[in-house]
Amino acid sequence: MKFLKKVGIFCLGAGLILGCCVLAGGCSFSNGKRIVRIAHGQSETHPEHLGLLKFEQYVEEHLGDQYDVQIYPNELLGSSQKAIELAQTGAIDFVVSAAANLENFSDIYEIFSMPYLFHSEEIYRNIMSDTQYMEQIYQAADEAGFRVLTWYNAGTRSFYAKKPIYTPEDLRGMKIRVQQSPASVSMCKAFGAAASPMSFGEVYTAIQQGVIDGAENNELAMTNNKHGEVAKYYSYTRHQMVPDLLIGSLKFLDGLTSEEYDVFYEAALLSTETELKYWDEQIEEAKQIASEKMGVTFIETDMELFQKKVSSVQQNMLDQNKSIRTFYDHIQEVNKKSQQEGR
Repeated sequence: MKFLKKVGIFCLGAGLILGCCVLAGGCSFSNGKRIVRIAHGQSETHPEHLGLLKFEQYVEEHLGDQYDVQIYPNELLGSSQKAIELAQTGAIDFVVSAAANLENFSDIYEIFSMPYLFHSEEIYRNIMSDTQYMEQIYQAADEAGFRVLTWYNAGTRSFYAKKPIYTPEDLRGMKIRVQQSPASVSMCKAFGAAASPMSFGEVYTAIQQGVIDGAENNELAMTNNKHGEVAKYYSYTRHQMVPDLLIGSLKFLDGLTSEEYDVFYEAALLSTETELKYWDEQIEEAKQIASEKMGVTFIETDMELFQKKVSSVQQNMLDQNKSIRTFYDHIQEVNKKSQQEGR
């Protein structure tokens, strides 16, 4: 497992752990091989990291004489937003980011932040796995200097906090960490809570010190980052299904031959297969850890109560962002068909 190699690690910048030689582009090659840097914010045991190890393995099996893939977990190359900006310049070749972070670069990605967009996780997975259709969405970021190659399951987002949440009224007055997305902020306000966008790495301390009252994410995010130690109630509101996306710098991708591009693209698809497998396994483990070792109480809610509160948020998004309408209509067709089939 060579997720971290000793290249440029000792030149640290404030707020961004990136070797100075990386920023200067002077360490692009090692032993005659082009170094390919991948940044993400999860731990080495996270399904996304395990998926990226498959990516690394596949690329080096087919192009190992030319490319040396290096994976940097735990935001070692900076926050997701900063890593995306570095991918635009070509300082980083690939970045895993939540779809919400791409809204600043292409407004079509706002669709994923729409609350209660997908009627079930099965529908969400089926749509995201429709590679041919999703290509239309992924190419929208080309103008920003990067392209989405594939998606990773980031689960279903629900609220967890210091106190139990059964209804939207329980959220009133609470300070909740949300992703840095206007739609997520609007959703939180519709529930009567104060939205507090911040870096994911700041959440534990913020809850612990009372800066915020809770956050919203999946069960694995809560346990892997030990948020269950400071937030003892997890309420299944299932308000969003926001994928993480693997983006590649066009400065790198455009320099590949068609054969090389095919290898990297196939590696990306294989990484998704691997991530999905480990995701399902680890979510079940996370629930057990949270309940038995962290003392977290899981609460089932009446989701219709929460859905009604955000219907205006959905409509406002459609009115203000015309680029999401076609994708929204496509998802609603799938939702309707699934409902008719009784799924």
